[in-house]
This record gives sequence, structure tokens and C-alpha cells, in this order.
Amino acid sequence: MSRAFVNEERFEQAGGEELVDRPISEFPNYVTPTGALELQTLEESLVAQLAPLKQSADDAFNKDKVAEIERDLRYVRARLDSVILVDPKTQSHETVLFGASIEVEDDEGNQHIFHIVGEDEADASINKVSWVSPLAKSLIGHKIGDTVTWQRPVGNINLEILDIHYQP
Repeated sequence: MSRAFVNEERFEQAGGEELVDRPISEFPNYVTPTGALELQTLEESLVAQLAPLKQSADDAFNKDKVAEIERDLRYVRARLDSVILVDPKTQSHETVLFGASIEVEDDEGNQHIFHIVGEDEADASINKVSWVSPLAKSLIGHKIGDTVTWQRPVGNINLEILDIHYQP
């Protein structure tokens, strides 16, 4: 079987080893109020999932699932313990900073909106980018009218900042 289809974490766990903890970022854990709420909700969800599984942890599947949820719960709690809450309403609306929603136009005239958020909030599918991402790093500190270069592996692209918003 191709290694692409092997879940190595599960395979290692089946051999009696514990799941490896999820790595914690080396960067400060800046979060928006929405991000903090998402982490709290995730913690509550994991706790709710864990309780019934622990009662029937005799079968191998439940043991694996309990170990997985406990690992995720350790990660979420560590992230909650290190939260640095940044309220976007307190940021300067003149400059791109953490928590900003930025409207930009690329070299081809296409407009995009990106939201700069914490690492755990980032979701490229809805244009939420981590504050430590190359895109966010290229935008942070700039103002409306500035053109920045976003350095990407597939080639650099210029983005003109059209607008900056901060939403709670």
C-alpha cells in the first residue's frame, strides 16, 4: 500500500505508543475576540466528546479516539493559556495591523479582501490569513494607497491597498 494512504499517527499509536502532541507555535498567540471564542467553543466541544468515550474506553477504537481528543484538548488549553487578546476596535484605522480586513487590488485588476487573524483562526478558504504568513507580513504597517509585494513560491505579486477596516 502506498504510504500516502497510511495514517502514521494511528499506525504508531496501534503499536502502543502515545500520540505525539500537536506542536505549539513559537510566536505570540495573538487572537481576535472571535478567535478567542472559537478556541473556547472548541475546548467545550472536545470535553463533551470525551466524556462518553471515556465511559466505554474498553474497545480499541474508543481508546484511540480518547487519546486523540485528549491530545487536541491539551493543545487547545495551551493555546487558551497563552492568548493575547487584541481588540480590532483599538487598532489604528490608518494602518494595516493585526485584526484588519484589507481590500487590495492585484496586478491584473482583481480585488480581494484578506483578514489578518491569529494562527489558530487562519482559514485560507475564507481569506483569513495568519499574522505570521508572508501575505500578512507584506501588508502589516502599510496604509491605503500603498503598493506592496507579496512574495509567493509561484511568483511575486503586487497588491495595492484600497481600504482598511477593523471589525469587532
